[in-house]
Amino acid sequence: MRKRNKRNYRYFYIFGLIIILTICILWWFKGIQAVNRNSTNFQNFTIEKGASLRDIATNLKTSGLIRDSYTFIFAVKILGIDNSIQAGKFELSPNMNTISIAKKLTRSTTDIRVTLPEGKRAEEIADIISKNISSLNKDTLSQSLIEHNGYLFPDTYNFENGVSNESIIRVMRENFERKYETISPSIKFSKEEIVIIASMIEREARHNEDRPLVASVIYNRLNIGMKLDIDATVQYALGFDKYSNNWWKRSLTRNDLTIDSPYNTYTNAGLPPTPISNPGLASLTAAANPASSDYFFYFTDKDGINRYSQTLDEQNANIRKFGL
Repeated sequence: MRKRNKRNYRYFYIFGLIIILTICILWWFKGIQAVNRNSTNFQNFTIEKGASLRDIATNLKTSGLIRDSYTFIFAVKILGIDNSIQAGKFELSPNMNTISIAKKLTRSTTDIRVTLPEGKRAEEIADIISKNISSLNKDTLSQSLIEHNGYLFPDTYNFENGVSNESIIRVMRENFERKYETISPSIKFSKEEIVIIASMIEREARHNEDRPLVASVIYNRLNIGMKLDIDATVQYALGFDKYSNNWWKRSLTRNDLTIDSPYNTYTNAGLPPTPISNPGLASLTAAANPASSDYFFYFTDKDGINRYSQTLDEQNANIRKFGL
């Protein structure tokens, strides 16, 4: 009798779970449906700065844009976009389902899309952003960005017009940290040193296959105390070149290579004091996981191809053969 009762309790328990699960599934599918699939109307929906996810859900429900506020919160959590919903104005319609609305809220109609390429220095990034966002002062933004040079991750960003310098830095640095967490360094160098090396690789290697090899040359030289002799560090030290209207002077002279600067790796051994550019993920990965090689020299030939060698004699022979 006791065994039969236990078996009955087990059946009731399983049956109860099935009922609860069925109710949850029905609640979910009903909750995410559009309020009115046939609606052709759009309305402005505003998210104020600092609004909580619960506030947003409540306002959407009150505005007749979603069926259930809890379903919206659950959907946002499942999609993993709770930290991506932005303040601003949005055009939404009752014919949109909850998932569509949630995704739509990650990009405000007042957002300005800004793409920042790899290898730019802080001043160049300030120039790009300020040209797109009229409310920003280029010089002030540049001063704010310089101390974060190297950690301003190159990517496409959506900034609100009127965004502060501090918010721009926070968004870009948080993006950098997320990307850096995906890297597993194979060398015993600090994060700061890896970023500095990656910033040089970004300026020195045009192709992804070259980045680990350029990294190997840098580490090989560092390991024996040999100066790095990297042109990009001299270009960084020289600053803006008014003749080429560029932050990176194209043709360096012998006099340029003697500039008195801690960033000049032709006159100073070791790494420059800070990053010289803002590297992308490929350069960061190469700096953290360099190739294994016996190379101590490289140069970019007239066709844009990197040529590597173990000795200075081989380097000079390659220059005569392939041309700078």
